[in-house]
Amino acid sequence: MTNEDPGTGWAEEALGLLFGRVAETAEQVGDRFPLYADPADGRWTTTGRGSWTGGFWAGLLRLRALHTGSGADRARATAVTARLAPWIEADTATRGLILWYGTALADEGEDAGTGQGAATRVGEAPGHGQAAEAAATATATATATSASASTATSASTATDAGSGKDGGGGEPERRRAEVTAVGGMRERAAETVLAGFDPVLGLVPWGSALGGARLRARADGVPGLVPLLAAAGPEGREAAAAHLHRHLDLCLPRTAARRPVPAWRRDAAGGWRAEAEPAPGWTRGEAWLLLAVADALTSTSAGDHATWRVGRLTAAAELLLQSCAFLTGPLVPPAEAHRPDGPSDTSAAAITVVALLKLAQVPGAAWASVCAVRAEAVLRRLASHAHLTRPAGALPAGMLLDGCYDPHGGTAVRHELVWGDYFLALGLAALLGRVDLRRV
Repeated sequence: MTNEDPGTGWAEEALGLLFGRVAETAEQVGDRFPLYADPADGRWTTTGRGSWTGGFWAGLLRLRALHTGSGADRARATAVTARLAPWIEADTATRGLILWYGTALADEGEDAGTGQGAATRVGEAPGHGQAAEAAATATATATATSASASTATSASTATDAGSGKDGGGGEPERRRAEVTAVGGMRERAAETVLAGFDPVLGLVPWGSALGGARLRARADGVPGLVPLLAAAGPEGREAAAAHLHRHLDLCLPRTAARRPVPAWRRDAAGGWRAEAEPAPGWTRGEAWLLLAVADALTSTSAGDHATWRVGRLTAAAELLLQSCAFLTGPLVPPAEAHRPDGPSDTSAAAITVVALLKLAQVPGAAWASVCAVRAEAVLRRLASHAHLTRPAGALPAGMLLDGCYDPHGGTAVRHELVWGDYFLALGLAALLGRVDLRRV
C-alpha cells in the first residue's frame, strides 16, 4: 500500500508487521486461543476457550480483516468470535473484556473487500495463573457443549465465505449474516450481564468463573463491561454508569500523591476491604481504569450527562492522569510502579495509548492536545525495534515483546501478550484514521 503521508510510515510498517504476525499466529494455534508467546522462540501458550483474553484474539482477527478487506479473513474472525459464546453465561465481570472486544468491530467495514484501509469506522487481572484457567475451563465445559449448536450457523457461514463457496446468497448476504450473528451474541451478552448487576452493591460482581471469591471488585472488571452494559438500553446505561462509579469509589486515590487500589473484596460483615494482590501500583490495572473512564467520556450523549456524572468522570480522568503519571512517566511503565527495576509491561502501555487517544477526543478537554502527543510518543516507542520484532531476526516479525502477564507470580514477564498486540494494533489503526475509537 502506498503511503501518502511519510510522517506515518512507521505506523504503517508496524501495523503491517502486527497483522503478519496475526496470520502466523492463526496457523500456529489452530482452533485454540493464544495467550502469551515465549520471547525465546515465539511459540504461543494457548487456552481451549480463550479465558479472559479470548475477545482480544477475535478482535485482532477482525482488525486484520478490516485492514485486508478479505472475505476469508473476515470469515475466520467470525468463526473465532462465535466460539466465545459459552462466556455469555459465565459468572465473571471479565465478560466485558471477552464479549465487548470480541464483538465490537463486527459491524464495521460494510465496504469490506475494497482493499486495505476500506474500513473508516470502528465505534486481566494480572495473571490468574494456570489453576484459575483450569477452573474456568472446567466450569464452562457443559456450557461450551450446549453453545456449539447455537453458534453452528455463524461458523458455517464463516466457513463458506472463507472457502469461496457461494452458499446461495453471495457476498453481501454472507456479510449481513455474519454481522447479524455476532450482533446477536453482543445483545445476548449485554442482557445477561445486566441480569447479573447487583443493585445493592451497585456493580456486577467479579464472579467465580475464574476462581477465587465471587464478591470482589477489580479494575479489570470495568473496561469492556461498561460499553457492553450500555448496549442493553436505558436500564443498561444506568447499570453501566453505576458499575463504573462504584469501582471509582473504591479504586481511586483521594489525592494525586497516591496510586489507585485495584482490587477489593466484600467481607462477611458487608464491607469492602482492599486485597493484597494486585497491589497499588499495578500499572495495567491503572491503564484499565483510565480506559474505562475514557470510554464513558467519549461515548456519552448530551442527554446522558446526568446518568454518567460527566463532571465526576472528568475529575477522575484528571486524577488518574496525575496519580499514575500517564503523561510524564516512562513511555513503557514497569509492571509494578513500586518496582521500577522490575519487568516492564508493554501491554499496559498499549492500553494506555488507546485511553489517551480517546481522551484526546473529549470536546473541550484541557488535556486533549497533550494526550494526543503522548499517545503518539508511546506508539512510536512500542513500534520501535526495542519492542517490536522485525524480519530477518531470530524471532518471528511483529511480536510485541516485554509484556508482563503476572509480575507477582513470575508468569510470562517478558513475553508477547495477545491483548498487548490487540491494543497496539487498535492504537495504530486509530492514529492512521482507520478506526473510530468512539465505537470500540
